Amino acid sequence: MLSSCDCATAANSVLFLRRIGTVALLFILASFSWFVLFKAGETIGFKIPDSLTSHAPRVFFFIPPSPPLPPPSDTQENKLEKVLKDAAMDDKTVILTTLNEAWAAPSSVIDLFLESFRIGNHTRELLNHLVIIALDEKAFSRCLVVHTHCYALVSEGVDFSKEAYFMTHDYLKMMWTRIDFLKGVLEMGYNFVFTDADVMWFRDPFPHFYKDADFQIACDHFLGNPEDVENRPNGGFLFVRSNNRSIEFYKFWYTSRETYPNLHDQDVLNNIKYDSFIIDIDLKMRFLDTTYFGGFCEPSKDLNVVCTMHANCCFGLESKLHDLRVMLQDWKIFLSLPPTLKRSLPPSWRVPQNCSLDSLHLYAPPLENVEQ
Repeated sequence: MLSSCDCATAANSVLFLRRIGTVALLFILASFSWFVLFKAGETIGFKIPDSLTSHAPRVFFFIPPSPPLPPPSDTQENKLEKVLKDAAMDDKTVILTTLNEAWAAPSSVIDLFLESFRIGNHTRELLNHLVIIALDEKAFSRCLVVHTHCYALVSEGVDFSKEAYFMTHDYLKMMWTRIDFLKGVLEMGYNFVFTDADVMWFRDPFPHFYKDADFQIACDHFLGNPEDVENRPNGGFLFVRSNNRSIEFYKFWYTSRETYPNLHDQDVLNNIKYDSFIIDIDLKMRFLDTTYFGGFCEPSKDLNVVCTMHANCCFGLESKLHDLRVMLQDWKIFLSLPPTLKRSLPPSWRVPQNCSLDSLHLYAPPLENVEQ
């Protein structure tokens, strides 16, 4: 049994240890507070005087290394994904066109193209879903001025800024770059309407697309049957749904440039549309009626139903601009007519004029300079 003296000694020892523990805890807390204050001062740019820090208790803490920063998300694919997502309809459909410097100047093709959307029937809202693919820096800068959704597709070592005449080396590169790019859009899960910028939009075309088609394309010459592969397609306007069939088809189309060297995408399509590969992958291909999707090669005959008109079969930018302006004027005149006159006496187009095939034969330009 402990004596009263021993109990008192033990009690004093416990009390002493508690006091030592309390002092140590207060010291640690004070040191940590000073460290936090010091770091906070550094963060906001306030420097604590050396006279204070020199007498501060020095306590060392293990500071774990900061986690590495995530890699920058500004890759070309991420940029494209963002632009497509911002422009897409609810079903992931976008409208795409390409633009180079030659067509981007004020009062040139791009301005007429955008004007057609603004004055067409139920087409203005479609501008929210239009992505302009700029092929050079000046075209991209111009796009940022005139439109919301722009993407820069600049190919190293290739200059797409100038007017590319039909079948020239630059023209062929531009067309195949376009096919490869569109393949990538399909692989990202987006449906698209591709439209050349010299296609004028007068009505919403979506009601006239075939519901069951994977790939549907406008024609230079339409023979009356949308399933007839003898139709003469034009790659300047088409609607493609993203699925395994269309992706495999675009891969086949792009690689077929090696099978048919020195041909442009449209002529290669005219060759491969007969290929058994199309049947093997069960691709549903349809050709669009020129009644709704016309062009200078075969103009739509009825302004009451026309959706788009393409300035195809044309030589030279000046001729194209002249006839595009006439075509827009024809449309404005039609819109100004009273409904009874629109139905009973539908006016016809005054185009082609400078872009007519007769003019091509008259002036006999080199075949390679004919724009499609």
